[in-house]
Amino acid sequence: MGKSIAFLSLGTNLGNKVANILGAIKLIQGRIGNVISLSDFIITDPWGFESENRFMNAVISISTDFSPLELLKLTQQIERELGRTSKSVNGEYHDRVIDIDILLYDDIRINTPELTVPHPFMQQREFVMKPLRQCRERCC
Repeated sequence: MGKSIAFLSLGTNLGNKVANILGAIKLIQGRIGNVISLSDFIITDPWGFESENRFMNAVISISTDFSPLELLKLTQQIERELGRTSKSVNGEYHDRVIDIDILLYDDIRINTPELTVPHPFMQQREFVMKPLRQCRERCC
């Protein structure tokens, strides 16, 4: 498989938010693929749940040799290493040290129990769409 372009959403609302996102980017760069572009960091209110902790969000584009499912497994491993203890299930969201979502992967569509690409809720989330637009402008 040749190089593919993926866009990943990064979010955090616990601890040192800048360090959490930069730490995730460093691990992604080292293990998954070259980071091509990075959006600005934005601060937003929680989406889908109540919390006193605001989020910091960003989007990166990467060039990778990994398949979408391999990419999912690697990003989930990075989340765990950075302190994420559980993923959101059945629309039940909670505070988190880091969240890495695959937004886009080349121009392909995937709809499996493990992974849906494009991300099914990205159009509903301005905290994803704004940095995604910025990242795409800087990317390719």
